[in-house]
Amino acid sequence: MERLQKVIAASGLTSRRKAEELITAGRVKVNGVTVTVLGTQVNKGDVVTVDDKPLPHEELEYYLLNKPRKYVSTANDEHDRKKVTDLIDTSVRVFPVGRLDYDSTGLIILTNDGEFANLLMHPRYHLPKMYHVTVKGLVEKADVFKLANGVVLDDGIKTLPAKVTITNQDIPNGKTSLDITIFEGRNRQIRRMMEALGYEVTKLHRQQYGCVRDDQMPIGSYRRLKPHEIKTLREMALNGEK
Repeated sequence: MERLQKVIAASGLTSRRKAEELITAGRVKVNGVTVTVLGTQVNKGDVVTVDDKPLPHEELEYYLLNKPRKYVSTANDEHDRKKVTDLIDTSVRVFPVGRLDYDSTGLIILTNDGEFANLLMHPRYHLPKMYHVTVKGLVEKADVFKLANGVVLDDGIKTLPAKVTITNQDIPNGKTSLDITIFEGRNRQIRRMMEALGYEVTKLHRQQYGCVRDDQMPIGSYRRLKPHEIKTLREMALNGEK
């Protein structure tokens, strides 16, 4: 079962906030009965209508975008900044799965499949995400060990163990590049992990999300996910449950 306003938003008819307004205005029916209570649960087979018209049916679409810097990972932005959804040429209302920082680049999935998105983002499923990170300072082996075993963030939460490899140390310029794979998705997690150890991130690029990589994808480009990739991502999320 799912909340009524979520079902309406997932159909592509309107946003979830607008869907709530339609419900409270008495314009929504479930199986012919007017519903005005927010949070009403509906079953998969229930017939939902708005102004006596059935919800539109959208074909499910799945995209992989190599996000540029200076784009927000949201479908709506109150500050009118450039959004990742602006880069996808489609007539359906897709939304990003999770987020990448405004100043970060790399892979992000966009879809109109809410069930798929929730599966990938749910905190109990540990889908691997690999980042190429550049920081100020020469990262010590002791700190690599700390990252690999989990560090305590500024909110007191300890991260799950990560896979960490130093790929380059630029001694003259005092910089270190690392590949870091994490299995959770806390807000600004990589930056906060490095900050917890006293390092400032200068570049952050997500180069792998589950089974998909950014191979031969220029920054700002996108493609449809292949059916076997969608299937594998689902399986990786479910098999990664801890």
